[in-house]
Amino acid sequence: MEIRNFGYYWLDTWVMANVIQLATQDFCFRYLNHTNDPCGRQFDQMTQAARSAPANIAEGNSRHSTSKETEMKLTDVARASLAELANDYLNWLLIHEAVPWSMNSQEYKTINSVQLDRPEYRDDVLHQSSMHILAQKHKFDSWVNGNDSLVAANCLLVLCNRLVMMLRRQLEHLLDEFKVEGGFTEGLTAERLAHRTQKSVDADAPSCPLCGKPMIRRVAKKGINSGREFWSCSGYPQCNGTRNIG
Repeated sequence: MEIRNFGYYWLDTWVMANVIQLATQDFCFRYLNHTNDPCGRQFDQMTQAARSAPANIAEGNSRHSTSKETEMKLTDVARASLAELANDYLNWLLIHEAVPWSMNSQEYKTINSVQLDRPEYRDDVLHQSSMHILAQKHKFDSWVNGNDSLVAANCLLVLCNRLVMMLRRQLEHLLDEFKVEGGFTEGLTAERLAHRTQKSVDADAPSCPLCGKPMIRRVAKKGINSGREFWSCSGYPQCNGTRNIG
């Protein structure tokens, strides 16, 4: 397996998702216990939501060349998981009679302004990307590694919402790319149509009576002619020209 082909290692969204996962696991180990989480459900839900983000970003990006539709769906799953996790941190604040930091507060502005370094991987990507993730996580240690759960929850709430916005921009970029290039299914359809059109040309198929393009054999799928072959314009659905066979 050639690790450098995995483009998600270079995505800021994947790096930030890993930072949030690591910090969430630490938060749950520190602050959830048999008293406030007797069945362990909160622990499971938060750690699984945190895990879902980097996992779905990675899986989605790995499908980039074969199915942009799948990539967008999985990226959106990652975004939804982060929204769920953010709500858990909001709930933690509320049950402790606290509220999220204001967007105008110094704490919010400081955390939101912390920038991730650009990855500089060379020949040992798995090793170097892991070091990179830890280095980015350490930028937030003063907030998430203290003994104040409210500060940690507020910091992680800011990071979750920040990553949700990053993923939204990533989805917009993927959608714009999809509009121009299409996806794997569209590519297969175009290849199949081109092959059928070429076969029809080689077989001296008639020209479309409406636009003049070569026609291809199709089988009617419904109506009184269901199951019967007919000539259809290779430009369908832009052109609806047809001819009877025989």
